Amino acid sequence: MLFNYKALDEKGEDKTGNIEALNADIAISSLQRRGLIISQIKAVDGSSFLERKFSFFNRISNKDVVILSRQMATMFEAQVSALRVFQLIAGQTEKAALRNVLNEVASDIQGGSSISDALYKHPNVFSDFYVNMVRSGEESGQLDKTFLFLADHLDRSYEVSSKVKNALVYPVFVVFTFFTVMFLMFTMVIPKISAILVESGQSIPIYTKIIMGISNFLVSYGVFLIIVAVIGAFFFYRYSRTREGKISVDKAKLSIPYVSNLFRKLYLSRFSDNMNTMLLSGIPMVRGLELTSKVVGNEIYKQILERALESVKGGSSLSDSLDKESEIPGILIQMIKIGEETGELGNILKTLSNFYRREVVNAVDTVVGLIEPIMIVTLGLGVGILLSSVLIPIYNISSAM
Repeated sequence: MLFNYKALDEKGEDKTGNIEALNADIAISSLQRRGLIISQIKAVDGSSFLERKFSFFNRISNKDVVILSRQMATMFEAQVSALRVFQLIAGQTEKAALRNVLNEVASDIQGGSSISDALYKHPNVFSDFYVNMVRSGEESGQLDKTFLFLADHLDRSYEVSSKVKNALVYPVFVVFTFFTVMFLMFTMVIPKISAILVESGQSIPIYTKIIMGISNFLVSYGVFLIIVAVIGAFFFYRYSRTREGKISVDKAKLSIPYVSNLFRKLYLSRFSDNMNTMLLSGIPMVRGLELTSKVVGNEIYKQILERALESVKGGSSLSDSLDKESEIPGILIQMIKIGEETGELGNILKTLSNFYRREVVNAVDTVVGLIEPIMIVTLGLGVGILLSSVLIPIYNISSAM
């Protein structure tokens, strides 16, 4: 971290400059060893103008954490000290936000904190799952393997989530473009054609009158509709952030035909992968369920795992606890039961994780394959109805002349 300072030297002359240090205390100590009396010291924000104005450019993504975990795994494997690991990576990191976080972590470690405690202070970057995995690695003395586990786990999660998000980009773009074009047609093109049809004095078919009526309505109230839509979207967003709203939205996700199967497999993949990673790292079952319930990404499955957690605390096995839940498929429960009986639950969960991850990819491809022809047919019908409604009367007028 860079600091600007003002000071007095031994002769009482003013001195200004800058110094690189992990924190202000270290910077002051270094300057005092030079015989300077500090009058002012201030940290310099190393982020660019764009990063300061637009936080998007400075956001720490899952991809950044994956790369960071792989770098740390390599350095710990090479027997580099924890403090030096974070100092080196911070020095090589271009993203200001991540560099600041790593410098703060290094400063805490230098002050005597454990790595997990230092990471715990930055929940926006390192989740509870991540911190507990690191704590387990510290206790077992296998931090290099722990960070490799984390990097692989985050890489798998990022791959699946990005696959789902990217699959929705094309349909959303096409639907948005379609409604935009239709709105412009109804408000700018149809009114001019309607004026021609009315002036012709010819009888207008009922379907054309409907199109003209929609056009007149949008011309008169289109702006109000847009305002109402924006306000509605805002309040829906606010509602979806509440607990009741999250439950309603997550229930809807599990009720939509075809799409619900995709979401179910995504959540089951997260559950299996998280539990597999934590159990193989030595984290107890109860703590694993508690952490997985927080990161599964769906309120319905979170409640399922919370109920399973209470049941396991009461002495039940994981398979028996999940067997009561209708959202958990029988094959997963049977596989978990086999893993419990053979003592290979971690490896069984790893197999399930791989299976559901492949299922998510296949489900995404299936949904996208269904959406594309449905959209093409729907858009074709919409444009065809619109054009035929205005072109047929025009053709009749030209034929009568």
